[in-house]
Amino acid sequence: MSTFDVAIIGSGPGGYVAALRCAQLGLNTALIEKYPTLGGTCLNVGCIPSKALLDSSEHFFNAKHNFATHGIKVDNVEADIAQMIARKEEVVAQTCNGVKFLMDKNKVTVYQGVGSFVDKTTIAIKDDKGNSTNITAKNTIIATGSKPNFFPGMEPDKKRIITSTEALKMTEIPKRMIVIGGGVIGLELGSVYARLGTEVEVVEFASSILPTMDLSLGKELTKILKKEGFKFHLEHQVQKVENTGNSVKLTALNKKNEEVTLEADYCLVAVGRKAYTEGLGLENVGLTVNNRGQVDVNDHLQTAVPNIYAIGDVVRGAMLAHKAEEEGVVVAEQLAGQKPHINYNLIPGVVYTWPEIASVGKTEEELKASGVEYKAGSFPMKALGRARASMDIAGFVKILADAKTDEVLGVHMIAARAADMIMEAVTAMEFRASAEDISRICHGHPTFSEAVKEAALAATDNRALHI
Repeated sequence: MSTFDVAIIGSGPGGYVAALRCAQLGLNTALIEKYPTLGGTCLNVGCIPSKALLDSSEHFFNAKHNFATHGIKVDNVEADIAQMIARKEEVVAQTCNGVKFLMDKNKVTVYQGVGSFVDKTTIAIKDDKGNSTNITAKNTIIATGSKPNFFPGMEPDKKRIITSTEALKMTEIPKRMIVIGGGVIGLELGSVYARLGTEVEVVEFASSILPTMDLSLGKELTKILKKEGFKFHLEHQVQKVENTGNSVKLTALNKKNEEVTLEADYCLVAVGRKAYTEGLGLENVGLTVNNRGQVDVNDHLQTAVPNIYAIGDVVRGAMLAHKAEEEGVVVAEQLAGQKPHINYNLIPGVVYTWPEIASVGKTEEELKASGVEYKAGSFPMKALGRARASMDIAGFVKILADAKTDEVLGVHMIAARAADMIMEAVTAMEFRASAEDISRICHGHPTFSEAVKEAALAATDNRALHI
């Protein structure tokens, strides 16, 4: 029986990054993955493929609607969904193969099969042919991720009532699509098909889309997406979704408790994700899951069994790939005797619609609820020369700072390249910068990042220069 210093169950961003860091630190490491390819949900049916389709659909949308304004004449533009899917698959394959290369390079032993605990140091690995192998590990990291969530009445049949997985491999461009859920997944995948010509209707239980982010972001994105043809049904509670053969029928109750019926070709169920811990054999080591299906851990990501850790979507906190990666590194370094840390308040959130949305720190609603005195500075992208040059004038950057100390407490932006611009804010906040600190940094001109400087000027003492 092979023995390892650490075994990691699950090869998503959390798992494979943990494996790499463990190997770098000289730990004899095993990585267990039940699917034939490494990378987990993110690389195979999540972050990477969705961004590939978002980019393809954005190119199509610009060719059809914006190229002429730039002086580029293109006639009879058509979307080839089969080629878009094929390119997406190529991107996925390259990325997953890259992870396999890194495992080989760092001498991580990879096992293909379902890993489950026999006891706290023994893991049984059963492959897809039914063969079973046991290994022992001094420490184990659970990194099995999550799967699409759904509620009673909206159970996916993966034909007409689909999840994000099926939405990433469509063979046709639907004429109409209902999206249940106005969160990140629903809006990103809804955007893909809306740009290709699909009529998209979003049904959301909350009073706004992106309800967990600063509410100003959801309000602004609603206006933008409506102009692109989206329809929104907010404060609607889905009762049931039916596959009627060649279409779907959704029944919901609006805020007046009136029944509303919607019909479309497909219904995408995008109401978040839930932790995936099935088949782990947690009962064999005395571990249980909470009411969210997650494994409880302490501040060191350690479970009730001292030599078993858990990271990523299977533990508390935002279900984000980069959060899982950081947790994987933290556990690896702890096992090597180091003392790493994570500032969970400064894990950025990103939505890859267009314009992109990015956020870090406290929202305005959170500051109000906690009674913190703050000041806010905002700058519209339409006032930025670089944005006008590229026709990306929608959105804004907002900075929230402590009213007394001027320390930056939160940064929220909806803008072109927001996913990259947010890192300036994260860096500044890690060093506990003030709004004035950011405002005094010389930003290149013309750039999108100038909007961050202007928002900081607005927050400092309402002295933004270009509005």
